[in-house]
Amino acid sequence: MTENRSQHALIVLRQILRATENRARKLSRESGLTASQLLLLQTLEDEGECTAGTIAARLGITQATTTSLVQKLEAKGLITRKRGDTDRRKVWLTLSDTGRQKLADAPDSLQDLFSRRFEKLEDWEQMMLMANLERVASMLDAEEIDASPVLDIGALDREA
Repeated sequence: MTENRSQHALIVLRQILRATENRARKLSRESGLTASQLLLLQTLEDEGECTAGTIAARLGITQATTTSLVQKLEAKGLITRKRGDTDRRKVWLTLSDTGRQKLADAPDSLQDLFSRRFEKLEDWEQMMLMANLERVASMLDAEEIDASPVLDIGALDREA
């Protein structure tokens, strides 16, 4: 009986991994973006105009990863950079019109889907789910792995 539960748990974990992989492929195919790139565009839409440091803090990613993502999105014409008027060292990022359209046309990310459904749960259900997920991470020796709140596969700053 215990073996069946263990196998069932592994199947559920695999389903989560496959759902993440499938959604990443769909997002890439339909928008040409990765989940991380989409989140960065969403952050710029929310913030209006902000610095790479603000984005890094909001997304929970490193400055280096943010810089890499910004370079790729700027090369695609989805964001623009502008040096500060008073402090030329500061670089302000904004969403371009092309970026706004790309964001509007992109399918929902897996973390958007998860967040919407998670927020509908009762507080006790959210807490129980969090405790169980932390326990699973511990069982997989994953609690020390640095991760951002992005359901994606591979490096966050990879190409779509």
